[in-house]
Amino acid sequence: MNVLLTGRGGQVGSELQAILHPAVATDHAMLDLANAVAISRTIRDAKPDVIVNAAAYTAVDKAETEPDVAMRINAVAPGVLAEEAKRVGALLVHYSTDYIFGGTKRAPYLETDMPNPTSVYGRTKFEGEARIRASGCRHLILRTAWVYGPGGNFVRAIMRQAEKGAALRVVNDQIGAPTWARDIARVTNDLVEKDAEGIFNVAAAGSASWYEVALEILRIGGRPVDVHPVSTAEYGAKAPRPAYSVLDNSRLRDAGITPIGEWRARLAEHLKSAA
Repeated sequence: MNVLLTGRGGQVGSELQAILHPAVATDHAMLDLANAVAISRTIRDAKPDVIVNAAAYTAVDKAETEPDVAMRINAVAPGVLAEEAKRVGALLVHYSTDYIFGGTKRAPYLETDMPNPTSVYGRTKFEGEARIRASGCRHLILRTAWVYGPGGNFVRAIMRQAEKGAALRVVNDQIGAPTWARDIARVTNDLVEKDAEGIFNVAAAGSASWYEVALEILRIGGRPVDVHPVSTAEYGAKAPRPAYSVLDNSRLRDAGITPIGEWRARLAEHLKSAA
């Protein structure tokens, strides 16, 4: 299987590179997803069976002041990838986000629930999904949430602050499930091997607030640091976040794929492997 991977240096991309062993793996320096001509040339040269797009504009707050850039990377580029995938007969695997939902629900979101993004980031990611579906290419759209892994993320930020001994302010009114990038890569591989297509939620089981996640990180890491719960409004982030974005993983199970385990156990495994 000839795999082309974009975003090899990201949290998910680096884990995908280890498990998929792509024939071609690009990062931003090698392939600028804002350049449609470069995307087309790369795919036509590689002639892949599977294109895995792990690249994205993920600066959620910055996107509020850079909507055009976010749109080019998160929406226009996936559309180009999809058109090229259709031309060469490849499967396109693309990652989306819990931010496509408005967060007003109080039961885990299904793949069939109506998206209602409230941020620029969320709207551009949903537009990327729409362009892929409209292309008619074979595709897997994997919606995930609260991703952590290699590189900068919430887990690393909490540990770094704890090492300084500084008290933390953490939001306690956003509910989701932190998801290890390594688990996302494993599920991706399982779906590709089964020739699955369509939209799947891919997130850890269970749910928690960011405040509860911070407490668990510090408990596992043995870091006795004060953590103060604050509201989203008090925290003052520029972009709106879904208040509730737990994702239902039952469609994975129906497809014969083992979903990701409970978030606490997976977080403990991640911190053990990173120690």
